[in-house]
Amino acid sequence: MASPHVVLFPFMSKGHIIPIFDLARLLLRNGISVTVFTTPASHPFFSDSLSDTNVNIIDIPFPQNIEGIPIGVESTDKLPSMSLFVPFASATKSMKPNFEQALASLSPVTFMITDNFLPWTLDSANKLSIPRFAFNGMTTFSLSLARSSHDLLRTELSDDEMFTLPDFPWIKLTRNDFDSPFRERKPKGPFFDLTLEQAMATSKSSGLIVNSFYELESVYVDYFNCKFSPKAWCVGPFCAATAPLQQRLEKPSYINWLDGMLEQGKQVLYVAFGTQAELSSEQFKEIKIGLEKSEVNFLWVVRKSIDEVNDGFKNRVKNRGLVVTEWVDQREILNHGSVQGFLSHCGWNSVLESICAKVPILAWPMMADQHLNARMVVEVIKIGIKVETRDGSVRGFVKCEGLEKPIRELMEGEKGKEARKKVKEIGEAAIDAVKEGGSSWQMLNDLILELTTRTNV
Repeated sequence: MASPHVVLFPFMSKGHIIPIFDLARLLLRNGISVTVFTTPASHPFFSDSLSDTNVNIIDIPFPQNIEGIPIGVESTDKLPSMSLFVPFASATKSMKPNFEQALASLSPVTFMITDNFLPWTLDSANKLSIPRFAFNGMTTFSLSLARSSHDLLRTELSDDEMFTLPDFPWIKLTRNDFDSPFRERKPKGPFFDLTLEQAMATSKSSGLIVNSFYELESVYVDYFNCKFSPKAWCVGPFCAATAPLQQRLEKPSYINWLDGMLEQGKQVLYVAFGTQAELSSEQFKEIKIGLEKSEVNFLWVVRKSIDEVNDGFKNRVKNRGLVVTEWVDQREILNHGSVQGFLSHCGWNSVLESICAKVPILAWPMMADQHLNARMVVEVIKIGIKVETRDGSVRGFVKCEGLEKPIRELMEGEKGKEARKKVKEIGEAAIDAVKEGGSSWQMLNDLILELTTRTNV
């Protein structure tokens, strides 16, 4: 019998693409053939990242002449502004004819996993009688809390008023733990409409693929699968299933810098807020002051030049701080022996990579599901602490002292030691989950068996 064949189609965003690369490797490791769809401009990123595999990569044209979006922009990190996200995501629908033509030309496909932001792929899957699984990069923890909070968010609660979840009485949230428009009493608008379309497509799909593992959020997996459909399949962390990092002939300069810190026995705080966070100049300034006053060693990855204001920051911290504006291998950084803390926006990919590297987190959520992820990190699994906003609100401005104090606590204090101990335990469980016989390994096997049995009946 031919080996199973899986099609993967990630949304055109680095945070959605990178876990799909890891998932492709996980599937290959389990004897499954993999085909990945992308666009011409993104092809080099795909081929470079998967060059050591036999993954089949297929390009389909990305629509041109989208109002407000420059020609050649085929991923969200290249958008002039995130306000163009909905037009960008909606434009992908015109890829459907080319996708279906390419899909029909492939050898029999056992099932396909496509991004939540590509809901139109469900129709393509149905046309060709291929089971479609949705992938949205969220946890069952966040999905369950969102469902449990639905009715309360329609009440007159103020933005930062704490409320207890009826299904999870040990968890308290605020309206501000949810992004707009979902925290509104009467949510509406283009993004909300897009989300409803996604939810409808997911509800009619064969399942939901979750980049997590059962032991991490068993209560929420069981709740979700008891109350909602389709079934959530936890088959991660995808990053724990990938091969060890290959030794390169020439190390990047930032790794050489970390090597020097390790040789001196110095601990480093890694600072990064993902590819889509938009920080104001005022907030940017407070980060610089907070890092400087904390007196810890740090590696800070930023998307823009640090020299907006020539205030001498780089010179003052040159012996203990490095600022990098290039694309970095975050996983390599987190796994470096000198890195002992991560100041993070709590995107789920970053949280998982930190867990697998056994590095505690200083949580500073900014958008999307990040506030819920931060609640999980700090209050539920206790692998980190949170930055302090000026007014104590969930989405408040963070002054330098609101960074300096928790940075010191994470790197040198008792709470940091407790978080470091806890993340080591959870990191081991994460790695065990994807090993042969582990919960994620077993769940993936069950999924494949269920689908191949269904196909052969």
